[in-house]
Amino acid sequence: MYSGAAAAAGSPRRDFISVTLGSEEAVGVGGYNNSKAWRRRSCWRKWKQLSRLQRSVILFLFAFLAVCGVISYTSMGETWKSITNKSLDDQRTEKEIPRLKLANPAVLPAPQKADANHGDYPELSLQKPPKPPHVRRGPSNLQIKAPRRDTRLKTRHDTMRAVEGLVEADKVEKTEKSIISWRGAVIEPDQSTEPPSSKITEPEKPSSLEAEDQKEPVPINERQLAVIEAFRHAWKGYKDFAWGHDELKPLSKSYNEWFGLGLTLIDALDTMWILGLKEEFEEARKWVANDLVFDKNVDVNLFESTIRILGGLLSTYHLSGDSLFLEKAKDIGNRLMPAFKTPSKIPYSDVNIGRGTAHPPRWTSDSTVAEVTSIQLEFRELSRLTGDEKFQKAVDEVMKHVHILSGKNDGLVPMFINTNSGQFTHLGVYTLGARADSYYEYLLKQWIQGGKKENELLEDYMRAIEGVKKHLLQRSEPKKLTFVGELAHGHFSAKMDHLVCFLPGTLALGAHNGLAADHMKLAETLIETCYQMYAQAETGLSPEIVHFNLHAQKGHKDVEIKPADRHNLLRPETVESLFYMYRFTGDKKYQDWGWEILQNFNRYTRVPTGGYTSINNVQNPSNPEPRDKMESFFLGETLKYMFLLFSDDMDLINLDKYIFNTEAHPLPIWVPA
Repeated sequence: MYSGAAAAAGSPRRDFISVTLGSEEAVGVGGYNNSKAWRRRSCWRKWKQLSRLQRSVILFLFAFLAVCGVISYTSMGETWKSITNKSLDDQRTEKEIPRLKLANPAVLPAPQKADANHGDYPELSLQKPPKPPHVRRGPSNLQIKAPRRDTRLKTRHDTMRAVEGLVEADKVEKTEKSIISWRGAVIEPDQSTEPPSSKITEPEKPSSLEAEDQKEPVPINERQLAVIEAFRHAWKGYKDFAWGHDELKPLSKSYNEWFGLGLTLIDALDTMWILGLKEEFEEARKWVANDLVFDKNVDVNLFESTIRILGGLLSTYHLSGDSLFLEKAKDIGNRLMPAFKTPSKIPYSDVNIGRGTAHPPRWTSDSTVAEVTSIQLEFRELSRLTGDEKFQKAVDEVMKHVHILSGKNDGLVPMFINTNSGQFTHLGVYTLGARADSYYEYLLKQWIQGGKKENELLEDYMRAIEGVKKHLLQRSEPKKLTFVGELAHGHFSAKMDHLVCFLPGTLALGAHNGLAADHMKLAETLIETCYQMYAQAETGLSPEIVHFNLHAQKGHKDVEIKPADRHNLLRPETVESLFYMYRFTGDKKYQDWGWEILQNFNRYTRVPTGGYTSINNVQNPSNPEPRDKMESFFLGETLKYMFLLFSDDMDLINLDKYIFNTEAHPLPIWVPA
């Protein structure tokens, strides 16, 4: 039975199709035409056919997707923006680097760890010098190409994402562009020559290398490696038997104490930095930080403490940028100031750095002229760094006083000056040797340090060199070597100290800075003489003092050595001048002469258990009679100048930007602001 109710409940749903017929004007001629207007009306009808709920869900989904899109865009945008900016900055930096100028003294980058496989000294062939990379004579044609940097960069993760890889590669590239090896460093301080302002309270911080001077490092050659090995051998003896003390006694495996301030260690700090001996330097730095104490009841010599300790600390501060050394320099500088409390302002020779008192030697009230006029570079630089004018004022007063003193002989000064009266004493004796030598050296170097503006210094220097030419120059027989003698009360003496061999380098430095060309010619003749002082001795090492023959005698050399003068103290003066001569001429013979001297140091002064020793007799190769003492300047000066002499990098401690004090500690030249 099929009832109406049953039919309504159980019959299947019927679908209907609605067909709308319109005129041609409504649908367009020919039916569907896909016009924009037609599509908009069709979509709108479909949207209106949806229920309110359906339309709300769709709108919510669209809003949710929009919010997610904004968040994602912000996150990804920041990432790609940083990468893009980094790339743009790199391009901008590469364009701008050549125009950068830094105002502060540069800092040599940290030394690289020395290669442990250099080997021991016996493996080095010291008998046959390596062939020079260029011609043996004449100016060198230096190659600027350098070996790959010791810091070999390796990829840490092979599966780094692409963006991380780009960022890391960018960092590596920027590091290699902004940091170069210490061996290729060029240092260009840019400082004012005006007296430092007392308002300065913060010490000046050395800045990074001047970008325009950056270049790849010049490789260390075989001769420099021999110097590094010699230094390490000397340092081994000091570390094993004299650590923290003033001087090593290598034969007795003990030490000698002078001031009790670790003179050898402080003297050698900047040498280790220049040679790249990182481990040794860090070890020495720890001693300076933890054990170097100046608050002790001890008398120190003003001159020696200034050139070795103050100069060494200031130099190391400039090379490393480590403020520890500046703080120590300020400490010792302040403790030396009581020396200037004299009636004449000419300083006493000795200072008790613990008590704050000063006094002349027990036997006299005189100070030597060299001592009171060879502390200026260091105290002037200390004033510039600290802003405290008292240091420079004290030493400048000394120079101004000496400038107007009577008792000079055509610019040549006597050897002594009285601290009470301020007058020269022991008049009539003139020498460029002990007690007067560095007075002449510091006249020129102060003038250069101060930007070549202090004309009184230059005037005194030029007058003194003319006095040397007029009164002290003579020629020997038979080789007619030009030498610098001494004058005592009108009588010439053909005596020349090894100390005088600083003069060729100083003359060459002056000529390089625009002084008379004949100064360089004189330097060339005098360095030949200094070399002959070595070559004519049986061991190939110079005695402390020589006398030259003024008249030809059969069987006699130019150089005569007296028994009391035949010792060798491992002095640096000849090697120092060889360094200057090679830098300014490029003549390889100066390197060859220095190589001979190094070989002879190794042959006659090297102690097998560590260290080098002074010797008593340079005329006896079979028994040079070792003295059992290694002076601090052997590490601070002699080996440093050796290393620089053998370097093929003319910018390693650039002589247009650094001036060496008389203990071979480089200090920046003040460039006008």
